[in-house]
Amino acid sequence: MTQRLVVALDDGYAAYDQEEALLAAEGARFEVRPCRRSEDAAAASVADADVVLVRESPVSRRVIDAMTRCKAIIRYGIGVDNIDQGAARERGIQVANVPDYGTDEVSSQAVALALAVSRRINLHDAEVRAGRWSTGVLQPMYRLRGRTLGLVGFGRIARMTLEKFAGFGFARVLVHDPKSDMPAGVERVDMDTLCAEADMISLHAPFNEHTRHIIDARRLALMRPTAIVVNTARGGLIDTQALYDALKDRRILGAGLDVFEQEPPGAHPLFELDNVVVTNHMGWYSEESMRELQRKTAEEAARVLRGEPPVHWLNRW
Repeated sequence: MTQRLVVALDDGYAAYDQEEALLAAEGARFEVRPCRRSEDAAAASVADADVVLVRESPVSRRVIDAMTRCKAIIRYGIGVDNIDQGAARERGIQVANVPDYGTDEVSSQAVALALAVSRRINLHDAEVRAGRWSTGVLQPMYRLRGRTLGLVGFGRIARMTLEKFAGFGFARVLVHDPKSDMPAGVERVDMDTLCAEADMISLHAPFNEHTRHIIDARRLALMRPTAIVVNTARGGLIDTQALYDALKDRRILGAGLDVFEQEPPGAHPLFELDNVVVTNHMGWYSEESMRELQRKTAEEAARVLRGEPPVHWLNRW
């Protein structure tokens, strides 16, 4: 009997001892086949896999069509916009993710970006490094106490972000999420209201056809001049060109971005602006969260190999 095989399409982790141990216990071999976001490489790597693990590489219909015996595609992480769930369903291939890791880290990243923009940390850091010392005003700053926080999406990460922001004294908390229940002290509002009334807007929604460019030129025009936009979710939630225009014209106060429409983003004019703070999609990371993610991904693969459904099965039939 051919030994079962679990293939990881992307490398990047320091060690894979958890995957190897958990999958060996199910009688499976584990291999890392780096595809570097190449659809061609992914299609060539999946043919003999019983389970496919993926980070950034595309698992398109073409890649799925190349699978001959795959039972499940499991995303190392939360977002699954690089996986064609419909094509997988047609083939009877389960798609799963790991939504319950890194909550502490991403929420901390959202707060850190918000504070860095609010307190103009990048500007003052550059001044000190350049040998300039002044207590004068470089750009206006505004206290957060008494202002309005807006959260787009209200899942695990958004709720922990709210928990961490609680000590800053926001007078109101607005949430746009049609599905989640609202706790006391939180107002459910439509997206336009949130954009018009919030001073700090933090994005935590999934990326799909309904949320693409949920922050566009029209909604940026609704925002207050004191508004700060923070995105630690998915880059496609924001129309990058529209955001650039609003920041360049100083129509909003600033932005903090950990994610981009295209990753890596290349040399975008956005990066020349001094009212935006950027990081490289690393909000999920800590040593603890990385190990947790790898373990939970391997545990889902092990369930599939045992004939059990994944805990976080997304394309159910």
